[in-house]
Amino acid sequence: MNAGNILIADDEARMRKLVADFLKKEGYTVIEAEDGKQALDIIHSGQHISLAILDVMMPETDGWTVCREIRKSGQTPVIMLTARSEESDELFGFDLGADEYITKPFSPLILVARVQALLRRTSDPKASVKNLDGLEIDKNRRVVSIDGERVDLSPKEYELLLYLVDNESLAVSREQILNSVWDYDYYGDARTVDTHIKRLRYKLGIKGDFIQTVRGLGYRFEII
Repeated sequence: MNAGNILIADDEARMRKLVADFLKKEGYTVIEAEDGKQALDIIHSGQHISLAILDVMMPETDGWTVCREIRKSGQTPVIMLTARSEESDELFGFDLGADEYITKPFSPLILVARVQALLRRTSDPKASVKNLDGLEIDKNRRVVSIDGERVDLSPKEYELLLYLVDNESLAVSREQILNSVWDYDYYGDARTVDTHIKRLRYKLGIKGDFIQTVRGLGYRFEII
């Protein structure tokens, strides 16, 4: 059975083949693009893409631009690949709506594991609509709205909110959030959680007060 269409955009043919070979073994259909322009042509063609893997530095059009274009039209999961490891680049990627940010060189097996985890999170069969005092989460459509007005969240912000809501009234640590929302052992700075919480609170406006800081531990979602 087809496990989904994965777009790989990277100007290195060797890298595309390496990643494609591992994904194909898991049953995925791989669509390759040798630069950002070709990736955009594929996206605009209307062909269904289950997940996109984008190299940051590509000729014609870079990965950031492709990611931004994907976010204009939907919530297709995006994994960014880069040879740079600066924190500012990673945060920029998350600001654009990237779900994962992987630094080269990397293990193809780890990449496949993240692809599988990301697709599991974004295709929850138990999805439904949940209303929390005016804050509505439509899990089927992956849409968040406040008093009927849609809130524009990045995929990672959406997953973070969903995790907090699913653990309503429970205090969860930053480490628990990283391991659950990012779905793998995150070896970076736990302040990544704080950055995402800050942006999430801002976007939720007055409903952002539902996300409470638990001193010395992490956060808790509770309607007040």
